Amino acid sequence: MARTGLTVERLTLAAADMADEVGFENVTVSALARRFGVKDASLYFHLRNAQELRVRVAMLALAEMADRAAEALAGRAGKDALVAFADAYRGYALQHPGRYAAAQLQLDRETAEASAARRHADMTRAILRGYQLAEPDQTDAVRLLHSTFHGYVSLERAGGFRHTPRTTDASWSRTLDALDALLRNWPAG
Repeated sequence: MARTGLTVERLTLAAADMADEVGFENVTVSALARRFGVKDASLYFHLRNAQELRVRVAMLALAEMADRAAEALAGRAGKDALVAFADAYRGYALQHPGRYAAAQLQLDRETAEASAARRHADMTRAILRGYQLAEPDQTDAVRLLHSTFHGYVSLERAGGFRHTPRTTDASWSRTLDALDALLRNWPAG
């Protein structure tokens, strides 16, 4: 029998909060059950298994990131759009480290297509159209941007930039300046 008050949505939000607190890798059905003061079996009425919980947190994170990016992009183009998108991405990763880690979860094709991942790609491609990039350069640029954003955020979160007095915000700003310059001067194929 379902425990009153427990829903898939409530469990997913609690798991996402837990991921931000203790790390996505530490979110388990047992840990979530303890948080609600119930036995593991109570959660299996709502979830098939731990993988479903992980996927649900990933889907939530992708949707939250897409909503944040879309709001930041509204009415912007060119470098302003690039900076707004990048800042939304970085801000989300720093504010929600566990959710951000969940958003990197490898999803099967069907789940990925049902997720907000497509919105991320569409927004990135919209930014790149402002730089007059067409295929296959657009795909290469999408990969470059994601790699740069993810790499920077991952190193920043791990403390990889603590060895220098220059602030991470200053370096982030220069990184975005460099990406803008590169996109405006994309090398010919």
